[in-house]
Amino acid sequence: MSGHSKWANIKHKKEKTDAQRGKIFTKIGREIAVAVKEGGGSDPEVNARLKDVIAKAKSNNMPNDNILRSIKKAAGEDSSVNYENIVYEGYASHGVAIIVEGLTDNRNRTASEMRYCFAHNGGSLGASGCVSWMFDRKGVLVIENNGEVDEDTLMMEAIEAGAEDVAGDVEDYVIYTNPSDLSVVRDALENSGYVFESAGIEMVPKNTVRITEDQAEKVSNLIDMLEDNDDVQNVFHNMEIE
Repeated sequence: MSGHSKWANIKHKKEKTDAQRGKIFTKIGREIAVAVKEGGGSDPEVNARLKDVIAKAKSNNMPNDNILRSIKKAAGEDSSVNYENIVYEGYASHGVAIIVEGLTDNRNRTASEMRYCFAHNGGSLGASGCVSWMFDRKGVLVIENNGEVDEDTLMMEAIEAGAEDVAGDVEDYVIYTNPSDLSVVRDALENSGYVFESAGIEMVPKNTVRITEDQAEKVSNLIDMLEDNDDVQNVFHNMEIE
């Protein structure tokens, strides 16, 4: 166990209302559509990318009927909307690095909206690669520290399954993997009875920028605005609130 995890400090959590859940389900539906078209079909046992998205859907409490409906729609010949993967990089106020991952059917519209979000909140949109060097792409699995999980057992089973590292704090245990090993480690730990708060590929900051709560307000407003955009799937940052 590598000790204290910064995950709880940098993970942007907010209460999910019914409207926000509906938006999350819509976004995951887009990911399913892309996974089916680009990952190799509608069978998750063959399509590893789809399997990962389904796991993400379940960790967000997306009903099975919704998942199956999204897969069936994506596999249908009449599915005419094509989504394109996009990544934007830039800085929020106080030097906080931001990476935005999205899916769009109109690149020009999304680029304009991203520029507005950054500028409106005191940030600046940068060129590709301007902040991504500050992050590592990792598989990240999060288990709630509810007092029922034995640290030593979890660490042993995670490492045996192929995890790179396990970190913990008072809120969560965080398991890091090579992105290509995420599914294998997740399946092994699920078979051992572990339940995940979240599981997916994330951009994990190598170092964090420590700012005060007052300074963090403007950064959080930018993150909220980005996450509320229909074309945005994930927002990663390196902010750590003192």
